[in-house]
Amino acid sequence: MIEITEETSRTKSLVLKRPDWPGGYRSGQHVDVRLTAEDGYVAERSYSIGSAPEDEHLVLTVERLDDGEVSPYLVDVLQPGDELELRGPIGGYFLWEEALGGPLVLLAGGSGVVPLRSMIRHWAATSRAVEVRLLYSVRRLSEVIYRDELMGYGELDHVDVAFALTREWPDDWQGHRGRVDEALLGQVAGPPSGMPRVYICGPNGFVEAAAGWLVQLGHDPSRIRTERFGPTGT
Repeated sequence: MIEITEETSRTKSLVLKRPDWPGGYRSGQHVDVRLTAEDGYVAERSYSIGSAPEDEHLVLTVERLDDGEVSPYLVDVLQPGDELELRGPIGGYFLWEEALGGPLVLLAGGSGVVPLRSMIRHWAATSRAVEVRLLYSVRRLSEVIYRDELMGYGELDHVDVAFALTREWPDDWQGHRGRVDEALLGQVAGPPSGMPRVYICGPNGFVEAAAGWLVQLGHDPSRIRTERFGPTGT
């Protein structure tokens, strides 16, 4: 472990020495983190990679769940200099790389933004040839992970970043208020004729609703990739 960065009150990014994986890794993949207690008890959970393949270090961003076996240790106990047992990289479906093209539509719910951030960083490190649109649904502004970085991307050409605040918002909030709905997704994804590549990551309900609405709007299901997690996934 090289350093730990606090993203929100419940979320931290673990910056690790890049493992010597043959072939590296691809944006959208994840790793398994294994913890072994002194009595031999083993707990293992999967975490998405938040860094891009071009980055110097490997970054795992972890949200603490109060009833979790692994995330409380990673967020509250782990210190720089500690070692982690990783298995990976894992995943061959929820991937994006420059050769796949776009337009690229990224839909995130909560900590589901982590693998999508890897994709944006990969886009930024390559030719930036395709249009990128990110919609990030989160309960309140203080819970936005990578907030400054994502807002910075919104200042670049060919990138649009929007936040949907579902529970609380500042009085002067100009963005979307309330849950993501079909009309908002239609605006973000654009017309089906544009043939975007869509990646959706977040809680089960968010992912299922978003994917279903896009199909109803006429988007090709084969160009929609989903990754989801339940309420006790970490």
